[in-house]
Amino acid sequence: MGKLLVVGSVALDTVKTPFGEVSEVLGGSATYFSTAASYFTSVDLIAVVGEDFPPQHLAFLKSRGIDVTGLERRPGETFRWKGEYTHQLNEAHTLDTKLNVFETFRPKIPEAYRSPDLLFLGNIDPELQLDVLQKLPRPPLVACDTMNFWINGKREALWRVLEKVDILIINDGEARALGEHTNLVKVAQKILARGPKHLIIKRGEYGVLMFNQKQVFGA
Repeated sequence: MGKLLVVGSVALDTVKTPFGEVSEVLGGSATYFSTAASYFTSVDLIAVVGEDFPPQHLAFLKSRGIDVTGLERRPGETFRWKGEYTHQLNEAHTLDTKLNVFETFRPKIPEAYRSPDLLFLGNIDPELQLDVLQKLPRPPLVACDTMNFWINGKREALWRVLEKVDILIINDGEARALGEHTNLVKVAQKILARGPKHLIIKRGEYGVLMFNQKQVFGA
């Protein structure tokens, strides 16, 4: 597998579930994707954190071999998210969001990051996702993530992103919101007709569904 560039959020999360609660733990779309990918390939990370970002979290990312040259540290506080899960663990309920330094984040791409084999655009403003796509030569494979906040608030910008990516990764609730239908097959048909070659729908405890123009695969 080739070199992967990940652009997204690094956050401090406070999360409550029926089974326990944690406060100010390492979170964010770029964090989780980079960590998982680091078991299979080399990862370059672009994100932003504040002055309060704990050094042990930075040490963890480095321990996974993730290149954090593109992780900006700015004056101010790190992006924070507070949420709750019920027994429906595939659906998060946002209780509070503080964008902090993430509010004015504009991805800066180091020269060494400019020729990735794979690009993952994490769950950030579609306008920023487009900005990254415009700054880079087209990588062989581009995947992205999004959420209901962007689906509802920046739908047209999101569709422009999806026209330029190979893979969209979202959960079933997000897929229904984007495809404007309850039937996931019809949702997939609509989304695939507008852009991405592959659609991966996360279904929590029920696994995932992968759609493209030729097949449906469940796992």
